[in-house]
Amino acid sequence: MTTTTDFTATVRVDQTPKEVFDAITNVRGWWSEEVAGGTSKLHDEFDYRYEDIHSCRVKIVEMVPNEKVVWLVMDNYFNFTKDQTEWKNTNVCFEISRKDNKTEIRFTHLGLTPEYECFDACSEGWTHYITKSLPALITTGKGMPNGKSKPSRTKYEEKYRSA
Repeated sequence: MTTTTDFTATVRVDQTPKEVFDAITNVRGWWSEEVAGGTSKLHDEFDYRYEDIHSCRVKIVEMVPNEKVVWLVMDNYFNFTKDQTEWKNTNVCFEISRKDNKTEIRFTHLGLTPEYECFDACSEGWTHYITKSLPALITTGKGMPNGKSKPSRTKYEEKYRSA
């Protein structure tokens, strides 16, 4: 049996795989309003930014409609880590499937492991976005992305806001 230490979160919603897929590719609706570039087609590239705390460049490297989306983090910056290679060349994977009459989203950030300096902060951030913001977007049409005028939502964002 193989044990993985990559960060993973799983949620289930009543909506269809298509509705879930459409929400995942609406990155501005659940992760950040401060995303520049395309987020809905294979080979799209986009830039994510959260104040001066975190920024990254992402490319969509795999896309199976209503089943899977995989991002490659091409470049990354944290203002709170010594090792600036954290997240670089890691994959963020969204797998969509039907389970028990619900649609399941299995989120895995391949390469985000407990050895990373950012692991605690990133795990907390992803947990918020994947278990709260994305399901809210899917079920109500309104997620909880970060944005220019929105207050921090996680302890990690508060902690590093003034770092």
